[in-house]
Amino acid sequence: MNELRTRLRRLRRTEALRRLVRETRLSPEDFVYPLFVVHGSGVRNAIPSMPGQAQLSIDQLPAEARELRALGIPAVLLFGIPASKDEQASEAYAPDGIVQQAVRALKQADPALLVITDVCLCEYTSHGHCGIVRDGDVDNDATLPLLARTALSHAQAGAGMVAPSAMMDGQVAAIRQALDENGFAQTPIMAYAAKYASAFYGPFREAAESAPQFGDRRGYQMDPANVREALREIEADIAEGADIVMVKPALAYLDVLARARQRFDLPLAAYNVSGEYAMIKAAAANGWLDEKRVVLEVLTAIKRAGADIVITYHAKDAARWLKE
Repeated sequence: MNELRTRLRRLRRTEALRRLVRETRLSPEDFVYPLFVVHGSGVRNAIPSMPGQAQLSIDQLPAEARELRALGIPAVLLFGIPASKDEQASEAYAPDGIVQQAVRALKQADPALLVITDVCLCEYTSHGHCGIVRDGDVDNDATLPLLARTALSHAQAGAGMVAPSAMMDGQVAAIRQALDENGFAQTPIMAYAAKYASAFYGPFREAAESAPQFGDRRGYQMDPANVREALREIEADIAEGADIVMVKPALAYLDVLARARQRFDLPLAAYNVSGEYAMIKAAAANGWLDEKRVVLEVLTAIKRAGADIVITYHAKDAARWLKE
């Protein structure tokens, strides 16, 4: 009988050995936690399709900041639900808009917290599209000044990073110019560079009250069938001045993440989106899977594919589990 010299199982025998040779490591420091912010006081509106998530009023944010600090989560990504909507997305760039107020409240509660703001118009427009609509279509170039104005208002409120997500051509360049010309040259941009027209966004649109009132967003978000185009989008955003680039969604696009990691050296973010979160929550609620193990496996897969930063609604639970 030939003696086996290579026994790969030797290093799997105990938890200590597995930890010692682990190739991909997950930490709360990798996470960004999304928050949905609304006007009012004492508001914590549960989001039915996203168990554990809620729309929060400004006065609820200091407690969130304290909890995140205790868990070791360094950053949040803010989405605002305005008091009113119009065709020009006026509250998106209003100095006293909901996101601008939220930024100030969070920075006052914890100056060390990295507050990232989503820069898009869909939550603020009466039609629910990500830009100015003319003749039934989203006008790319007419939208750029409003995106730039929105990003600048976020920086002026104290945001540590802005994250344009409208998928308008030239949005990063327009925002970079506006920031640089107004004294915010040090404010980084995290670009939603490869954002797909995904069915996995359904629960988010309930949470952010941002579903389009006509048509869909396939005219500006990416076709799920394309990966080479994603690399072109990322390359274009880097050329325009992006400091971090993102792939969204994450779990259904691990191949895109891996290709982006191989090609580009910038920090790479991945958004573990609402539908991916909701599927796990629903299955766990039915007893069909072990939520803790599946969540940590999914987040590890996203990191293993190449993400440096994981934006995820699982952040709090995952941080607690990682500390056990």
